[in-house]
Order: sequence, then structure tokens, then C-alpha cells
Amino acid sequence: MSDELMQLLLMADPDPEAVGRYIGAAEVLVAEEAKRLVGVAVVSAEAGVAELKNLAVAEAHRGRGIAKAMIAAAQGRARSKGAVEMVVGTGNSSVGQLCLYQKCGFRMLRIEKDYFAVYPEPIIENGIRCLDRVVLRADLRSGFEA
Repeated sequence: MSDELMQLLLMADPDPEAVGRYIGAAEVLVAEEAKRLVGVAVVSAEAGVAELKNLAVAEAHRGRGIAKAMIAAAQGRARSKGAVEMVVGTGNSSVGQLCLYQKCGFRMLRIEKDYFAVYPEPIIENGIRCLDRVVLRADLRSGFEA
């Protein structure tokens, strides 16, 4: 895995060990612009359920629809593997990501308390300590595209 790819993955999941655990068993989709890596989505699918494990867009390229396009590509790939739903987990402090996923048809499913409390370093976003994982779900049969 290239350093450039790992840096993008760590933007969404700051624990390299966690990234290492899921990256090998998942499909990695990338977005490039002028032959430069600008976005990544990591998706796995089994038993009709896909999980968006990681989604990141380079800071200089945000706000241009790349994340929505990556989500749509991940949903398409999941559908082609027989998935009927997709789940994604993000931090309670990830306000922008929570908005993005809901704009892309995801609905809140559950909260996993203290999921991030075990990370080696505390995560602070938007002035909020990230402790809980918010899991969202999208029905891939609904026809909604990101």
C-alpha cells in the first residue's frame, strides 16, 4: 500500500492497526484527478450487507462532490455483489460526515457507546471528544443514489 493511500485512509480512521485489520478483506476504490490520488472508499460485502469501512477525500479536493461519487460507486459495487443494504459507522463528533451520509440516503441505525474510547490517542473533532460510533444504514434496493 502506498504512503499516499495510507495517509488518506488515516484521515478517516486515525488508528493504523484498525486500518490494517480491515483493508486486506475489503475492496479499495480510489478517485484520481490529474493522476493524483484524491479520494478513497473501502467497502466489504457479505451475506447481503455491505459496509463502507473508510471514506476519505484529500482536504484540497473537498466540497466538489467526490465523497458523494465515492459513496455511489461503493453502493454500486456492493449491489453487484448481491448486497441489499449498506452500513457505515462514524464518530459522534464527525458532524460533517453525519450530514453527508444522510444526504446520501443513510439513516441512523444505532449508537455503539465508547467504541472509540479504546483508541490509542483521543480523537477530537469540532471541539468534541469522539467516543461513540454512530452506525447508519442505507437500503440499496430503494434506488436512491448518492
